[in-house]
Amino acid sequence: MPADTTSSPSRPSVRDAVLDLLRQLGIDTVFGNPGSTELPMFREYPEDFRYVLGLQEAVVVGMADGYAQATRNAALVNLHSAAGVGHAMGNIFTAFKNQTPLLITAGQQARSILPFDPFLASVQATELPKPYVKWAIEPARGADLPLALARAYHIAMQPPRGPVFISIPADDWDQPGELVLPRHVSQAIAPAPDAIAAIAKRLNASKRPAFVVGAGVARDQAVADVVALAERHQASVYVPPMCARCGFPERHPQFCGFLPAMREKIVERLAPHDFVLVLGAPAFTYHVEGNGPHVPPGAQLAQIVDDPQQAAWAPVGDSVVASLDLGVRALLAASAPGAGREAALSRPIPPVPEPGVPMSAAYALSVIDRERHADDVVVEEAPSTRSTIQTYLPMNGADSFYTMASGGLGHSMPAAVGIALARQRMKLPGRVIALIGDGSSLYSIQALYSAAQLDLPMTFLILNNRRYAALQDFAPVFGYAPNDKPAGTELPGIHFTQLAGGQGVPGERVERPEDLAPRLRAAFAASGPNLIDIVIA
Repeated sequence: MPADTTSSPSRPSVRDAVLDLLRQLGIDTVFGNPGSTELPMFREYPEDFRYVLGLQEAVVVGMADGYAQATRNAALVNLHSAAGVGHAMGNIFTAFKNQTPLLITAGQQARSILPFDPFLASVQATELPKPYVKWAIEPARGADLPLALARAYHIAMQPPRGPVFISIPADDWDQPGELVLPRHVSQAIAPAPDAIAAIAKRLNASKRPAFVVGAGVARDQAVADVVALAERHQASVYVPPMCARCGFPERHPQFCGFLPAMREKIVERLAPHDFVLVLGAPAFTYHVEGNGPHVPPGAQLAQIVDDPQQAAWAPVGDSVVASLDLGVRALLAASAPGAGREAALSRPIPPVPEPGVPMSAAYALSVIDRERHADDVVVEEAPSTRSTIQTYLPMNGADSFYTMASGGLGHSMPAAVGIALARQRMKLPGRVIALIGDGSSLYSIQALYSAAQLDLPMTFLILNNRRYAALQDFAPVFGYAPNDKPAGTELPGIHFTQLAGGQGVPGERVERPEDLAPRLRAAFAASGPNLIDIVIA
């Protein structure tokens, strides 16, 4: 006799079992862009779940990434078969580099026609998103989906956190399933006491310690403990290259600035120090080839990180694999300041930028810094002005700043929407400021539509220099003459206020310096989303 494929009051459907599991996990929001193979998932959609629509799959994953980072829980993303996963791959890569926990589901054609290579089927579906997901599965039976999803969630949340992938045939949702029993899986990694004691011994003996504080400190809510540790040891604090979060308040007197992604430059910046402690970051991320030592001669390095791979490939020093909150607290308990320690270095105060037409990026950012509110959150994707942002727009510490760790464009504009949605749901004060370059914004400009539909308290600031400035600025490294612009790096004639208005977000263009402060003041006081196109030199 054929197997029974209908659910009954005593045996729920796969759909009902999945919804029950998601409620257990505190997930009631689905980020998606719907397709035909996903329609069975959403039939009789429950009232206690919300569907957040993105107009393109990269936008969907970016929104979910921001939402997951802000809530510190995995977010659920639904994509459309192979094409949708392909559209989303850039931001899946970024989520992997950001260590963001995502449950990525993708529709698959019905099992009964998969042998016939049907339209919209995803051939080798689980291979498509690799290697940028931690785990991928297409369950052998529809009834296996709830348990597969539970396993995927726990893998996504295990350090180092990251995206996972589940391919779901369209006819699985109405199959009979089984409820997943509630269970707790601890995600914290405790440090080895002897390894912490060894780091504490070297830290105590150091005369000129430096801390390099990365995104893992913010992810694990260890910022206050790192501040306490730095103050105890009079450590000079730096931010590692390509850091996606703020792990140390940048107005703190011991903050020394940002390390460049170049080996020789890092060694030069860290030259005054005899001991370097890297917290929550790789040691180190490079962007170009380099030569020579990885740390200053005579200096020692130690690292606490939650990613075993980062610990394994670190070229020098000792590594401890641990959750950053537990690792730093253990180090606080084990360490004491040594005698005769020199005062920490600090970052010099930058010069006050002068207004001009067009405005300099430095001037625009100094005005943004004056006008923003203390609780506002900055989400950045403006690579060509990042060093200027780092100089003139200091971040306040925990959960004040987000960007992409991957270098892939198209993440931060939708991520800002996800962060704003999460903060609104958690009733957190402040506005989200999406600080986006003109070139970067065009990778995921459809995020404006989602912001308008959700009526989120956020402001998009377009730093408009009418070019791919990062490429032009970087070209001399690859042998270009100083004034030789690479092909395809000019962006004239784009009207961002019209792009915003067409998606329901009011926009203004600011070209004169005297107009910027009042426009920002009004935008930051608004209840819903808005956009300002800031023309800079």
